[in-house]
Amino acid sequence: MAEIILDKVSKSFGSVRVINEVSLTIQSGEFVVFLGPSGSGKSTLLRMIAGLETIDDGRLLIGGKQSQSLPPGQRNVAMVFQNYALYPHMTVRDNMAFGLRNIKMAAPEVERRVQDAARMLEMDALLDRRPSELSGGQRQRVAIGRAIVKEPAAFLFDEPLSNLDAALRVRTRVELAELHQRMNSTMIYVTHDQTEAMTMSDRIVILNDCRIEQIGTPMEVYTRPASRFVAGFIGSPSMNFLKGSYKDGAMTLRDGSRIAARVAVPEADTYELGIRPEAVKVCEGEGDTKGHVKVVEHLGERTLVHVHLSDGSAIVAQDGGRSQVQPGDEVALRFDISELHLFDSSGKAWHAE
Repeated sequence: MAEIILDKVSKSFGSVRVINEVSLTIQSGEFVVFLGPSGSGKSTLLRMIAGLETIDDGRLLIGGKQSQSLPPGQRNVAMVFQNYALYPHMTVRDNMAFGLRNIKMAAPEVERRVQDAARMLEMDALLDRRPSELSGGQRQRVAIGRAIVKEPAAFLFDEPLSNLDAALRVRTRVELAELHQRMNSTMIYVTHDQTEAMTMSDRIVILNDCRIEQIGTPMEVYTRPASRFVAGFIGSPSMNFLKGSYKDGAMTLRDGSRIAARVAVPEADTYELGIRPEAVKVCEGEGDTKGHVKVVEHLGERTLVHVHLSDGSAIVAQDGGRSQVQPGDEVALRFDISELHLFDSSGKAWHAE
């Protein structure tokens, strides 16, 4: 295990800055996820830690050792790639042992490490097979096993589940989380899938436009997003955003509805109200606003109701699993004012008190 410190690291490709003075400390034994849209710099940042991309400016410390100038093989990290990168002509055993044999490790120690990793990943019966005889999930486990046998200070995962089907992604996600608990190793995981980030990580680092937008636990970034970008990026379905003005402790929406908002912000006409679908309920009576139902999504334990307000604004509300709401119905909506967020013109978030 090792603490990893990034101190104002930057990276450019020609005149294009792709990482801009990023500073971050990853504690020993922590599972941290780099999350962001395509082009946000998350994979580049991971490759900078691995030594596969150079660091133009700033410092990288791995286990207290200055590492920004070290070649990849001397950084004591192991990387698991998206495409598995297995040798097709080698058995599982040989794929896992290849790197250790290259550094002339003694054969008994190589075999011990391979056997230990195979037991940990429940691959004992697969050691004599070749990659073509394995499923996608099994191949990914071999790639993870190849990293485990190195006994590195940290594991780096670059979107390792993106080639798997939906059911296999869920199962492998659980296996990775269990693996982290058993090994208690430092792990950095890159993904654009927020479900993976929310379910596996100790902390999420959300990247946007070459910089860190927010760092926090899964529930911190969900319940108290630092910016409109984070609020819109985290959550499925996304947070609702409604334009309006704030005055005298209330937001007046463009359809004329007035929503009490206990948020300590300056009065202005440029705010957006943000509220997650689960905090907007279909109700009987007047509610806080009303609109016409366009789409109804029955999801079993809950129903998502897509509503258009009188000014044309769209909002997603939640109803019970046995909801009788139909497209075309007029419905009243009630807001949970304890779950309100306001976003100013710069995108900064202000939360309900």
